[in-house]
Amino acid sequence: MEKENLFFEQGPYRPPSEAYSLLIRVTRNCPWNRCEFCPAYKGSKFQFRTVEEIKREIQLIKEAVEEIRATIDDQREAGFNEKTVNILSNNYFPENLLGIASWLSRGGDRVFLQDADSLVMDTDGLVEILRFIKKNFPKVKRITSYARSRTILRKDIKELELLCRAGLSRLHIGLESGYDPLLKMMKKGITAKGHIEAGRMVREAGISLSEYVLLGLGGEEMSREHAEKTASVLNKIDPDYIRIRTLMVRKNTPLYSRMEEGAFNVLGEDSIIEEERILLENLDGIGSHLVSDHIRNLLGELEGDFPEDKKKVLAIIDRYRGLSPDEKLNFRLGRRAHIYQSLDNFFLPHLFGQVEKIRRHLISQGGVERVEEEIISLMSGVG
Repeated sequence: MEKENLFFEQGPYRPPSEAYSLLIRVTRNCPWNRCEFCPAYKGSKFQFRTVEEIKREIQLIKEAVEEIRATIDDQREAGFNEKTVNILSNNYFPENLLGIASWLSRGGDRVFLQDADSLVMDTDGLVEILRFIKKNFPKVKRITSYARSRTILRKDIKELELLCRAGLSRLHIGLESGYDPLLKMMKKGITAKGHIEAGRMVREAGISLSEYVLLGLGGEEMSREHAEKTASVLNKIDPDYIRIRTLMVRKNTPLYSRMEEGAFNVLGEDSIIEEERILLENLDGIGSHLVSDHIRNLLGELEGDFPEDKKKVLAIIDRYRGLSPDEKLNFRLGRRAHIYQSLDNFFLPHLFGQVEKIRRHLISQGGVERVEEEIISLMSGVG
């Protein structure tokens, strides 16, 4: 097979937890695409892909795996690792083929279905795709996808169970909030009750469930209600994973226009931390695993199993809350500049000194406001 023909389609997004997954695009863009805060897929039309088209690309990926194996054998390299990816790069393999090699080097046992809501596909068609993946890649242990609660509610429990048996392992759902006025304002197209029902259906079907919470979504006006009601919904769903995200208002969103008009007041980072503490404090009676796996989150080290690690994650938040205003500014700057990976790094003298030098320089240029401008600039470059 010619290298230049080893091309298959990929969408632009996947969760951080799917960084080492093979990406297979089963739909294009988002079938809803109305959320006020979301910049993804804006201006892009949703499209279904046919089962035949998807299966052809899966077959193409299988042929690409064989091509990679042949090249590695020619180079007398056993197995897949980062060195084999370099070998392929030196042999001028296309970028997406290098992606397959990287997937193989990480075990080749995870697949993520793109784009924003794969469950919008007909159940029989999606089952056929799942089975075809398992047939062609027997080592695959996990197949995951984004989904919307509203889409899940259009299926019955038997359909979800069928998808589970066919190989669908986990669904990533954007809960965002459990506060109905906020869900309506942000045009999520679902209510708290709908989120609860959909989440429970997923769990009942035997599919692992990740629910995403968007800190700051309520702005100054709805912060407490957002935190408390979201915790209440999560308590009723009891998802396998709770994943924390932090709002960044992007220019190509309706929410940005609302902010410019003064109708939405963005929470500062310290206020977001307060909101996060209210959320976590109100989580009760669940067995979820908390993850803060996005660089936009100020405290990325917040991770643990509930209920046993609840005190631990709250203690991390309180540790930050106990810093002085100057220390908080130092940490926020260092975190956004990727100098600090966690709050523990703040207490390392050589890193603290490095950030403090930058902070004082910015202060000399324009005071605290200049530091805040730099933090916002650094955050704007994060996806």
